[in-house]
Formats: sequence, structure tokens, C-alpha cells
Amino acid sequence: MKINKPHGIAMSKILCQSISLGAMTALLAGTSVFAQETAAPGPAVEDQETVVVVTGFRGSLQTAINEKRRSTDMVDVIKSEDIGQFPDLNLAESLQRIPGVSIDRDGGEGKQITVRGLNSEFSRTRLNGLEALATTGSKDSSGGTNRGRGFDFNVFAADLFNSLTVRKSLSAEIEEGSLGATVDLQTARPFDYKGFTMAGSLQAGYNDAARKTEPRGTFMISNRWAGGRLGALLSVAYGTRTVIEDSTNTTRWENAYAVSNVGRFEKYSIDGGNTFINIPQCTGSGGVCNTTEVNAQNPTLTGEAQKLVRAEHPRIPRYNHFETAQKRLGVTGSFQMRPNENTLVTLDGMFAEFGANRDEWEIEAISFSRSNQGLPKTDVYNYSIDSEGTLVKGSFNDVDIRAEHRYDELTTTFTQLNLTWDQTWSDRLSTKVLIGSSKSRQDNPEQTTFTFESYNVAGYSYDYTDMTHPVFDYGKSKSGCTTDQACYWTYSTSTANGDQSLIRIRPQSVTNAFSTAKIDLKYEINDHLTFKGGYASKSYDFNSTEYGRYTTAPLTRDENATTAGSSLLASTINGNIAGFSQSVTVGGNTYLIPNLNVIRDTFNYDCRCTNSYGTFTVNNTNSSSRSGNRIAQEIDKAAFVQLDFKGDLGSMPYRGNIGTREVETNLTATGYVGGSTRSILTTVKRRYKDSLPAMNVMIEPLENLYLRFAAAKTMARPTLLSLTPGGGSINTTAKTITTGNPYLEPTRADTMDFSVEWYPDKDTLVTLGLFNKKLHSYIQTRAQSFKLSELGYTPADLGETSDVSYLVTTPVNTAGGNLKGYEFNIQKPFTFLPGFLSRTGGIFNYTHVESKIQYYTSATATTTTQADLLGLSPDAWNATLYYEGKALSGRVAVSYRDGYLSQLAPGSSADFWGKHETMNVDAQITYKVNNNLTFILEGINLSNEPDNRYISYNTAQGNTAQNLLYDYGTSGRQYYLGLRYKY
Repeated sequence: MKINKPHGIAMSKILCQSISLGAMTALLAGTSVFAQETAAPGPAVEDQETVVVVTGFRGSLQTAINEKRRSTDMVDVIKSEDIGQFPDLNLAESLQRIPGVSIDRDGGEGKQITVRGLNSEFSRTRLNGLEALATTGSKDSSGGTNRGRGFDFNVFAADLFNSLTVRKSLSAEIEEGSLGATVDLQTARPFDYKGFTMAGSLQAGYNDAARKTEPRGTFMISNRWAGGRLGALLSVAYGTRTVIEDSTNTTRWENAYAVSNVGRFEKYSIDGGNTFINIPQCTGSGGVCNTTEVNAQNPTLTGEAQKLVRAEHPRIPRYNHFETAQKRLGVTGSFQMRPNENTLVTLDGMFAEFGANRDEWEIEAISFSRSNQGLPKTDVYNYSIDSEGTLVKGSFNDVDIRAEHRYDELTTTFTQLNLTWDQTWSDRLSTKVLIGSSKSRQDNPEQTTFTFESYNVAGYSYDYTDMTHPVFDYGKSKSGCTTDQACYWTYSTSTANGDQSLIRIRPQSVTNAFSTAKIDLKYEINDHLTFKGGYASKSYDFNSTEYGRYTTAPLTRDENATTAGSSLLASTINGNIAGFSQSVTVGGNTYLIPNLNVIRDTFNYDCRCTNSYGTFTVNNTNSSSRSGNRIAQEIDKAAFVQLDFKGDLGSMPYRGNIGTREVETNLTATGYVGGSTRSILTTVKRRYKDSLPAMNVMIEPLENLYLRFAAAKTMARPTLLSLTPGGGSINTTAKTITTGNPYLEPTRADTMDFSVEWYPDKDTLVTLGLFNKKLHSYIQTRAQSFKLSELGYTPADLGETSDVSYLVTTPVNTAGGNLKGYEFNIQKPFTFLPGFLSRTGGIFNYTHVESKIQYYTSATATTTTQADLLGLSPDAWNATLYYEGKALSGRVAVSYRDGYLSQLAPGSSADFWGKHETMNVDAQITYKVNNNLTFILEGINLSNEPDNRYISYNTAQGNTAQNLLYDYGTSGRQYYLGLRYKY
């Protein structure tokens, strides 16, 4: 087939524009400075500017209230408490104090946000005025590698920033792409301060699960010269943290007729295991059943046997233990120059590195998810099936147990460089030019898994009577050994008794890069009207890579402990299992796992080569790894016009804006599609346009009482991962294709917002906001018929003589729905109370959201199930109580979020994955010794809130469980004690 070359012209233009604009700015700045030096000296810049240094938590609230009040759009703001000191250690944890914002935590730390029920994929983040994206990896149950548009806020230390702004309504001048909110992150700049400024902190962190003490520090220095016309700032934040999580996980639940089922149990006993009754096996390959229960492939069952095989059992019941070594480094730099009162040039740079190397240990009953020698060879007795059709507990013979050790080396590196030129040309005309680029690379150069096996174990049992604290007994091996003995385990290269052991090697990476050039113009027509206009060109490049091990066939991923290349590795390990293992205890069970450090040092499995011990080569074109290799580029061009207005309607002041943004999106997407014997690199190009009108109006009918209304057409683009034509397979015999969809349309919506805001004094805020969003579409995976030409394929490449139709499983735009809700927010210092209580205050906000979507719970489903929008928590609230004295200050913050659905159709015929409600408690105490020195004690996740995730079913066999365990774990409480100094 014809392969289109990725589009690179727009990127070159942007870079040329950047260089040209930078040179022109420097030239103008140099000329202005020279003119200034030869002219009569004027007043120092400090005298012409208002520089406000906010101190204390109450002071930061006061400043944030003032900015919200002055804004024409609907915004919420969080400001730094002091020089280089943000109210929270984590950006996401700060954002959750804003009405309508909820967060999802990973390892006890805030990571992503949901705004008004719309998850992170529907929000955009701008860093110093330009869109950026930082992504990380996480454990599989928390989403694994982030290949979407959702911003991971845990990459950055909060101390690097001095303000966060959440824009809930849009105006034409704000870049498109958000249905939830646009989040603006602003780092400190030298002109934020009057002159020489220096601050630093040093803390010791302690996690009660890890039981380790580790450092955390920040430093900032800033100064201004030449009468305040030049300034430079440097800030650094560094910290390490060890996170230990103990959890239990099922992967999923399934019965004998689930999608990808593994068949039926072999026998069952109703007398405690004394005698067993055979269960007729299905006749599919390896004993697999047809997913339709009444089928010639499935022998008919009645009575107890029928009840047993219909029951849902855990697919891989197991304990997990995670040890993550985090290292977070952040550096920001800023240079500002004001050669004259009409010109301001700002250069901002940022570097961040977030490392999170993770060891993962597991002990699991792997044969519950395997056919052939797996579940069809297993006997069950002493079991219990509940009223929802769940095999809650049981004892089993002939179960295969696996001990697993996985290691991930994970690093996210983020860089950004921005140049801003603000120019006032006359009393009425001004412009702003902003050019810059950012890059986030999430690198996972080592993801390695080794396993030990124990086949046909007798006396294994599980008990999920308490779903969050199941009880396991791993019985004894055929040799009579237990899990903590080397004789229980083997490193197997044979499938005679069950799965081979694993050598899983899957290095991967994700890169997101933005390059932007834009110019905005502002012209004051008169005292009541201001015209604004602008143009922006933005390039977003996405590159995802994944590699997998292969041995003899380059197009087939081979992760088994085969003897290909050499049998020396297996024979060496089996000759000394104890020497190549380590003893661990998880969930009260002690067992041996492969010791990856010893195995790596001995066999050099990460050489990406064939050596004397075996074959460890990897590629990215094998049939299983291809889905992770995708490239996409999005070139967005936008122009806007906007009219700002203000005046008085009688005695009522008003202001607002109205305008439109015209956007053209150009997509080039590339990915591999193929079967086990061939792969086709496919590139598709497309273009679409959007007109996005917007309006914001504010009127003050009574003094300090504001009424706001906003309406806009908005859009959120699909993830580039879902847009790439790849990620699946082709079967030319069955005429089926699984792939991404480059022709996906954005999720478009009509939005309306209304709020009532009361500002009785500079410290107090009371607001009630109503919002409604009509989502015109939603993205789900469906199986539909398409001709090959409609997918960008050439029929001859697939061996077809004509443009035939294939059944294609791919993301498509389906019907959307309405989203509506309200927010209430109150901030008030309790100055009316007597004595020391007059120094207390509180913040409280509550959000309620409703939205229902008609979901297809499988790609081939013909009917829909109505449920909440994914990521939507119907109710959420945050409360903060603070005390601020002359020396001693403190606060306690509580954040609650309802449970929510996290994934549709996760597999095994399940309907949804979801997460249960959470309530997190954080606190801080500070003691101010003098104007320079302050002691700080902070506590995060003081409730040790569990990460409690569930899975729900509604099957044809009558399984109706809505709260089966998917994953449950805790990560401990985090404390920081230290001091802070400013000069």
C-alpha cells in the first residue's frame, strides 16, 4: 500500500517563526535599552509597578478571591502563601480545594483531576501560557502507561509555581480543546518581587508504610538590576520518597461462558472433598466453551454442576506488593527585561525529572485463567456461591501457583522554553507574542518479569467473604513443600503441566511534544469597548513505542522460558532455586520470588542479544508489541476575534466579552496493523474545522453581588492513541480488523454556566454556580463493517482482489448526553469569634453532577446500558479549617469524592471497572520563629485512605454482582518535618 510521509512542514514553519520573532524581539529590546541609556533617567520600574508579596494561608486566599472577582470569565485561583511556598506539596492536591475539581491519587499522591464530572482527558493544562502535557507510568490497576491527553500533576513539585488558575468558562481568546476546564500553571518570575529575594526549605519526609526517612528541599533566588529593568530568577526543588503498597487483586472475574473463558472445572465435591463428580467438558480448543451457553460446543448441565460453572470466580486471585523509589527534581528559570515602559520581554525555562522505579511482587493462582492444563484440570470442594452468582470461597486441587517479580525503571523528563513579548504601541493598541515548545518523555527502558511455578498444588483455597481482605492458603506442592521453600518452586520451560515460566521483557516509551507560536492584539476602541484578535499555530507530536522479546520468529513475541538459543539459563536456575530467589512476606504469607538483581547480574538478560544463556532480543514489529507503536502529529491553526465591553446599566456595573474562535485541525497518524505473520505500516491524513463562539457576561445588581453567565461551543479532541490506524490485528480469513480510528470526531458540546457570587469583604466569598453541558457525542468501541479503502488500506496489500468489506472493531462516535450540576463555595475567616478563635477560618465547597450515557458493554452489543459518565463522581466536597496566629499557624483539609466508573468493558464479559468513594485528610502546622525562619510539620493522606476498585457484571447466566473486588491497597501516611528560611 502507499505510505504517506508524516507531515513536518508546519513544524518547520513554527521553528522559523520562533527564531525570527526571537531575533526581532532582541533587536527591538537592544534598541530600546540603548535609547533609554541616552535619555534622561526616569522613575525606577519598582515605582511604576505594584508588586504584592502575599504571606500566609489567609493572605493567599485573599489574593485569590480578588483575582476571581476581577475576572470576566468564570475562574478559580490558588496563590502561593509566601515566596516559593505553595499551600500544598502536590499541585493536584491544591487543585482539589477548588469547587468542582476532584483528584485521583496514585500511591497516596494526587495525580490527575476531574472537573465537573469530566475526567482528565477533557481538560487542558497550560504552563506559563502554553499548552503542555506531562505523563507518567503507574501500576496496571491504576491505568499503567499514560498514552492519553490527561496531565499527570505529580511530575512537578508545587513549590515551583506561584499560582494556579482553573478556567471553567471559555472565551474566544482562550485556546480550544477543553470541555472540563483549562488549567493555567504559572511559575515565579523576577518581576513578581521588588528586588533581591531568596528563600529555601529543607525537610525530612517519613512514610509509615515504607518506614524510611528521606530528604526534600527547595531553593529560590531572584534579583533585579538596572533600576529594576532587568531581572533573573532561579528555583530548584528536589525530593525522594519511597512508596510501599500492599494490595490484593483479581484482574477480573469470569465464568465458563465469559469472553475469553478458559472452560469448566473438571470435578466438584459436595461432601468436603471425599468424593468428586465429573463435569462434562466443553469441546472447544483446550476445553474452552462457546460464549453462548446453549451451544453444541457446550455439553448441557443441570443442577449443582450448572450452578458451579455459571458462577463468577476470580480470574487471577493474588496478593501484590509494590515498592516504588521516587525521585523528583524540578528547575525553573526566568529572565525579564523592560527596556522601556512599553516593552516587556520574558524568557521562561523549565526542567523536571520524575523517576519512579518500581519492584512488584505477586503470588497468584494462575491456572484459574488458563485453559488446557489449567482450570479444566481443577477440582473444587468446600465452596460457597452467593445469591449474585459469585463463587465467594472454595478449596481446590490441581491448581498452578505462580510467584512473580516485575521491575519497572520509570522516568519522566519534561522540558519547556517560552519567549513572551508584551508591547504597548500606543494608549490604545498593544500586542503579545508568545513562542515556545515543550517536551515530555516518559521512558520505561526496563520492564522485566520473571516467574517461578508450582504445578498441581493440592489444598489451595481462597475466601472472599470480606472482599477487601481475602484469605488465601497455597496448600502444598506435589513434593510436599510450602511456598517459603525452594522445593515448592520450579523454573519451567515445559507446557506439559501448565504455563511455562516467563521472561517478559517489554521496554517502552511515550513522547508528547508541543511547539506553539501565537500573537494576540488588543485595541481599546473607547472607554467601554475593546477589540481583541489573534492567531495561533500549534504542533502536537505523539510518539509511542513498545518492544517485546522474540526468539526464533521475529513477528511473534515470545515471553516464555523456552530453551531457544540455550537451555543453560533454565538449568542453572533450577539447579539452585534458593540462590536465585528472595523471601518476601505479603498479606501474612511468606513465599519465594525470583531475585531479579541476581538473575540480571548472572545472565545479562537486558543485553538485547543472544548470549550463552539464551535469547533476549527485542523488536517493536512483533504481533503483540505493534499495538504500542504509534505516531501522530496534530497541527492546529486558530484565529479569534473578541469584543470586550463594560459599562453601567443604570446603577449596575457590567462587563463581558463575546467572540468566536475558528479552528482547523490537521492530523497525520501512523500505526502498525497486522496478524502474526505480517504487519502493515499505515498512515492516514485528515482535516476538520470548528467554529467556537463564546460569551461571558457579569453584572453587579447590588454592591459586591455579582451575577455571571457564560455560553460557548466547545470541543475536546480524541486521544492521539485512539486516532492512530493501528493497535490491533488483521484476519484475512475471517475478514476482521482491530484498529484505531483516524476519522474520530472530537467530543463537541454546547455549554452554559450561571453563578451568583457575593463578596461581603476582602476575605469572604460565597458562590453558587449552575452548569449544563450538552455532549453531542461520546467515544466507544464498536464492531462495524467498512470497505478497506475507507480505512486507508490498499486491498492488494491484504491479498484481496477487490475492495471488500471487513468487520472492524474500532473506537467510534456514539450518542452523547447531558451533563448538569451545581457548585456551592464559601470562604470565611471567623473574625466574629472571641479570643484566639477569631484567628480561625474555613473553606467549604460542594459539587453535585449528573450525566448518563448509553453504553455498549461489548463491541458487538446491540443494546445499551445506561450509567454515569466515566470518571464522574455524583457528589464531592472539600473542607478546610485553618488557624493563623502571629507565630503559630495550622490547617486541616478533608476531601471527599463519591465512587465513579473508570473503564467500560474491561474484559471477561464485565460491564465496568470502578473506584469506590474516598476521603483524604491532610494537615499542616507552621511556627514562625521570626520574619526569616519558620518551622513546618505536614501530614498527607493521614487517613491512609485505601485505593479500592471494583468490577461489575450483568451476564446472561444471572451474574448480577456490582461490587466484586478488582484491587484494594493502601500506601501509608506521609509526614514532613523541616524548616524554611527566606531573605
